[in-house]
Amino acid sequence: MSSEEAAAVPDLKKEPEVVLGEDGKPLSKNALKKKLKAEKAAAAKAEKAAKAAANKPAKKKDEEEEITDPNLFTENRRAAVIQMEKDGINPYPHKFNVDYRLPDFIAEFESKTTDGAKLEDKTVSVAGRIVSVRRQGKLYFYDINGDGSKLQIMSDLGTYEDPEAFAAIHKLLKRGDIIGVSGFAGKSRHGQLSVFPQKITLLSPCLHMLPFAKGDSSLGGITNMETRYRQRYLDLIVNQEIRDVFEIRASIITYIRKYLDDRHFLEVETPMMNIIPGGAVARPFKTHHNDLNLDMFLRIAPELYLKMLVIGGLDRVYEIGRQFRNEGIDLTHNPEFTTLEFYEAYADYDDLMKSCEELVSGLVKKVTGGYKIKYSPKPGMDEVEIDFTPPFKRISMMEGIEEAMGVKLPALDDPEVEAKLVKLLADNKLECTPPHTTARLLDTLVGEYLEDHIIHPTFITEHPQIMSPLAKYHRSKNFLTERFELFAAGRELANAYTELNNPVVQHRLFLEQAKDGSAGDDEAMVMDESFVTAMEHGLAPTGGFGLGIDRLAMFLSNKNNIKEVLLFPAMKPTDEQLTVLASSAPKADVLKEFGDADFTSEGVLKKLDVTLSGKSFVQGTAPSKADAEFLDKVLKADSALLESVPNVAAWTKLLSMFTPEVRASW
Repeated sequence: MSSEEAAAVPDLKKEPEVVLGEDGKPLSKNALKKKLKAEKAAAAKAEKAAKAAANKPAKKKDEEEEITDPNLFTENRRAAVIQMEKDGINPYPHKFNVDYRLPDFIAEFESKTTDGAKLEDKTVSVAGRIVSVRRQGKLYFYDINGDGSKLQIMSDLGTYEDPEAFAAIHKLLKRGDIIGVSGFAGKSRHGQLSVFPQKITLLSPCLHMLPFAKGDSSLGGITNMETRYRQRYLDLIVNQEIRDVFEIRASIITYIRKYLDDRHFLEVETPMMNIIPGGAVARPFKTHHNDLNLDMFLRIAPELYLKMLVIGGLDRVYEIGRQFRNEGIDLTHNPEFTTLEFYEAYADYDDLMKSCEELVSGLVKKVTGGYKIKYSPKPGMDEVEIDFTPPFKRISMMEGIEEAMGVKLPALDDPEVEAKLVKLLADNKLECTPPHTTARLLDTLVGEYLEDHIIHPTFITEHPQIMSPLAKYHRSKNFLTERFELFAAGRELANAYTELNNPVVQHRLFLEQAKDGSAGDDEAMVMDESFVTAMEHGLAPTGGFGLGIDRLAMFLSNKNNIKEVLLFPAMKPTDEQLTVLASSAPKADVLKEFGDADFTSEGVLKKLDVTLSGKSFVQGTAPSKADAEFLDKVLKADSALLESVPNVAAWTKLLSMFTPEVRASW
């Protein structure tokens, strides 16, 4: 017998394998048979399930779930739009009839509908942007936003007008699309107010993937501040809280208009471009009128025009509008901003303080529901409570500084007042940018010892005449004016005074301001002979008031950055924007005009200064090769010489914003 045959013969002496049950005892033969039979059946069932799974076609995932690359998403959406047009479908229809704004729909049907039912006796139409998409079997859920409200769209095959159209539209729709919905109002079984559509129309496809909210971020899917400010439309789409800020801003303007209209003020509009930049102490923006060949300035304040209207017999006038000041950009300053200015004949600064308290405190109560608000003055700082309950505290400026510093300030008519103030600042380790005029030195002290310490609304009153060239002198205090500024949490909110109406004194004060301008103060007021002439016709005793709309919006929305309350704040241009600007430069060549000129010489720099008058670049509104070549040469000139040619100095700063790589592409 071979070894294989021998191995095949069972060993009758070997004991059978013992199988234990759950109780640890050996199973009987019958129990063992049942166990083996059950295991065999389970194995067969598993094998059958595996074969079925292998033969089943793979389920197609939702296209939006598959695509996480924003560029690929945009490609696919553009292709889908092209396909729609080929199929005879207009992806951008001209009109969709809307029966209800979303807030109105919610107000109308929230109480009229019941859980799990719909009102099929009336068809309604609404529209909005899809902000979320969900699916449960053949049920499709969309949340749409519109006018600050959100509404659920609950689409089922039974309600929809056509099965094929049902499948086609839900295959097409993506988050971000704007849609119109016609169907029945109702509620889901869980009580969610919804529209059950008979038809959904794509009104405008969104070609870009919208950011998704990240964790507990209050900024939706956008956390980059630059993106939020540069693409405010996207900020508004993904972050509904941003809308609240601008609704507050709008309510501020609405309240102010009603307050003044109810008191018989007339709203007017005055020019935004002026030959002379008057009405305030600030550096203006300069522009050029080609047809008149005239340099002009964007207005820094409407004050002089409004007072001319009072001279003309419009006793109560106001204007809400934009002002432009060529100054720094920071948390509380933007080059263009919105103000209220009103002028009331036969009123003085005491009357204006009462009006200011009434207007501001009433506004705060109307918008917030009370006089007290929470506000964080600077990023990272704890919130402080500000109480706008009238009346507001008052501090006389000069007396307040003296009390805070514990020293006596030099007399304002002291011939050495400026030297003494400079020493006082130096002794207290304070800095004031030149020129060291009395007004600028005092302003530094006010900021350090008064403004920065104010929390609750406070009037700083009785400014020196040297700081207030348009305000009337104080009735009882020499060298001071009847003026006040309203501050809260270290921020200026309002400025007002009894208006100077003596044309002789006004002319003299303009001349003093002109001297400061000659000394290098580019914020000094400019002589305006036409305004003095208007005053010579008689300006009634008048009170003038100015209020910063942006600052007030910051307080009432608890924002410490002015960019948060401006829909489109000023931003430094990106490299891409600068490149586009450069590519649009005119082709005219000025290189030959200057030839091999020595750009370090005074004569050539003055010639270039004339060339740049009214222009941003040597050839107009966009940079060119000439700018790049001239800049390299100009930068070798003496810095003091450059400062003597203001247009060249400004042009140099502007071109320095461009990277060398961008300049090389001109």
